[in-house]
Amino acid sequence: MKKILYVLIILTATTNVRADTNPFFSGYDNQIAFNFGYGVNSGFLLPPPTQFVPFIMMQLQYSQPTTFFRLPARKSLNIIQTLGHGKKYGWHWDKYTIPIAMLSEDVIFAHGKNWYSFAGLGVGMQAQQNERIGSKLLFGFKLGAGYKISDCVGAELFVQHFSNGNTAPENNSYAFYGLGLTYSF
Repeated sequence: MKKILYVLIILTATTNVRADTNPFFSGYDNQIAFNFGYGVNSGFLLPPPTQFVPFIMMQLQYSQPTTFFRLPARKSLNIIQTLGHGKKYGWHWDKYTIPIAMLSEDVIFAHGKNWYSFAGLGVGMQAQQNERIGSKLLFGFKLGAGYKISDCVGAELFVQHFSNGNTAPENNSYAFYGLGLTYSF
């Protein structure tokens, strides 16, 4: 975790990004996104794509522009539904079909004319506690890249990680590789 934070701080300090031209929004004030992710059985913050599992995430996200230390950012309300089925790697994934509500903030650390890369943090609650996470309280980390298809429409690739942040004895996580579509208005 410390290494990732150091990399983000170095990228932030060495990147010339202007907050008044927020690449997430292209001059608009609101954004809706639909994100779809496929599960990975990993406890790492950035999971290796080696153990895919029958676990998906569907996420509806509403965002508004903001800044984070003068960097362009977006603050978001996320409604998430995880859906699992079957057993793989010793876990019954259907037990983790749980809705999640989360507040998050994504910060752009590099961008070009039509592309951007970002990292995000969030905090949320899942509807029920289970033996994989051990807490209703969840912390999220997201790392991704986006491409503006038009002024209003964009596509994003991301890695999403949810864990209890060591607030409970069970310290496993949910992790997803995903694709998102954004619409700014």
